[in-house]
Amino acid sequence: MNRTKAYTFAAFLVAGALWLGAPLMAHHSSAMFDNTKTTELTGTVKEFQWTNPHIWIQVNIDKAGTKEEWSFEGGSPNTLSRQGWKKATFEPGAQVTIRFNPMRDGTHAGQFIAAKFADGKTLGRWEQAAGN
Repeated sequence: MNRTKAYTFAAFLVAGALWLGAPLMAHHSSAMFDNTKTTELTGTVKEFQWTNPHIWIQVNIDKAGTKEEWSFEGGSPNTLSRQGWKKATFEPGAQVTIRFNPMRDGTHAGQFIAAKFADGKTLGRWEQAAGN
């Protein structure tokens, strides 16, 4: 193989690797969350979505007689299952307090930090999140 063909082949390999790798890097952005703020809300679990690439917890919050549905994004089922989480960790109807980083645009959503159930059981970084 002559030198020109080798350089061309190497350039195609590099371009292919960059093209295939770009979606992987873009997927993990958390720019939409305000990581400088920690918020806490108490409500009733509506739904727990145990799906890849991230779990979602839907919680109904009662604000002065008006129900608001909030969505909280967590880690991957694979990672969370190694921490003891299961598909039934958040049962619909359960009372829960969620600590989270809110959305920058003010929508009813956030990045999950920790949860505390009515029986006192906690998940995530409950004690660490209290100091924010």
